[in-house]
Amino acid sequence: MIASLRGEVLAAGAGWVVLGVGGVGMRVEVPSGRTAQRTPGEQLFLHTSLIVREDSLTLYGFDTEAELALFGILIGVSGVGPRSGLGVLSELSPGEAVRAVAAEDDKPFRKVSGIGPKTAKLITVSLAGKLAGLELDATDASPVAVDPDEALTEEVTEGLQGLGWNEPEARQAVLDARDAGAELSNAQLLRAALALLQRGRR
Repeated sequence: MIASLRGEVLAAGAGWVVLGVGGVGMRVEVPSGRTAQRTPGEQLFLHTSLIVREDSLTLYGFDTEAELALFGILIGVSGVGPRSGLGVLSELSPGEAVRAVAAEDDKPFRKVSGIGPKTAKLITVSLAGKLAGLELDATDASPVAVDPDEALTEEVTEGLQGLGWNEPEARQAVLDARDAGAELSNAQLLRAALALLQRGRR
């Protein structure tokens, strides 16, 4: 088991880095973002997880032990493979994931490419009670500001889904209603978005 790597960055791209370790270039899949934005020549230390498949050996690397631990928990959820787990960590910090699960809020996970509503809900249910032991950085543990307009958009979108509309068309209708100057209250925005959706079906 390769638990960590330290070496010089030889190359880096979207979601991967190659580290020079003992004369060998080791390719490591990493969350897109800060880890992937490394420049050749700098030194990098990664906590790693080696995933063994019949046709491949793939290393996944993370800046912190909390990210590595969350990755291990995520890939234990039915329907979440290493790529999806890496996608979650590209979108969310461990602290954000902990808060989403604690609030039973699957919306942050639905933003991850390849994770649909059912899998997002399964993640929040499956991870409940399993993240308490994650050691978060002080900066990561701080609360995240909530955009009230975005929260209203999510709330009205869910209301339209409850009326039978799918998520993409419901969200677009809400955004269109907002752009058209609909009053930013739950009832008024819902009414305006619903009118747009019904008009489109005629």
